[in-house]
Amino acid sequence: MTGASRGVGAATALALAAGGYDVAIVYRNKGARADGVASQVGERGADCLVQACDITRRSDVDRLIAAIRAWRGRLDLLVLNASGGLERDLVAADPGYPMRINRDAQVGLLEAALPLMPRGSQAVFVTSHWAHLYGQVEQLPRYAPVAQSKFAGEQALRARRDALSERGVRLLVVTGDLIEGTITPKLLELAAPGLAAGRRREVGPLPSTDDMARAILSAVADPALPSGHTVVVGGALESLRSRS
Repeated sequence: MTGASRGVGAATALALAAGGYDVAIVYRNKGARADGVASQVGERGADCLVQACDITRRSDVDRLIAAIRAWRGRLDLLVLNASGGLERDLVAADPGYPMRINRDAQVGLLEAALPLMPRGSQAVFVTSHWAHLYGQVEQLPRYAPVAQSKFAGEQALRARRDALSERGVRLLVVTGDLIEGTITPKLLELAAPGLAAGRRREVGPLPSTDDMARAILSAVADPALPSGHTVVVGGALESLRSRS
């Protein structure tokens, strides 16, 4: 579970633990928060691995895969939740960072993990409505590089669907509206005051991190969903298309 120290990642880690999964909590630089999530995972009766990993660095990914191999020897579910591109300092130093983390690193981590993923395992890519519909809807200027790169990441993963299916691995995509209490809408609100309130007027209550977590858990537990299926959490995608 990447990006598991807070937000959707933390909520999903706890939901998976409650659902009977042992959980590998992968984080970049929020070690104290990751340890807190790990403690809560333990309270739910699940075992836990806590591993720091910058997924844009191959050496970090190699260490992560080695740690999972030593811990369990297999990976039944890979949740690709970590993303980036709103960090002003990182993007200023490396304008290509959004594409590196949201496309290249997602594909690279999946490819690195595949040797540990037996038939029947699953990969879930977590995205946003704005990224999922990139090119079809109006974008907020600050979020546009994130949306573009996450869309590219989703398409790159979907391009591997046939190869994944040959290995017995199912790919699912979970897209969410603005998620209450997460860092992304807070940052976007700085550039577009009233964004969340406006979205609530359009679609009603916004989903929470727990809503996203429940959707992910429900999707992976549903064998009827075909590989490549998109699960929509929050406002309907048409509500964004109709504004463009």
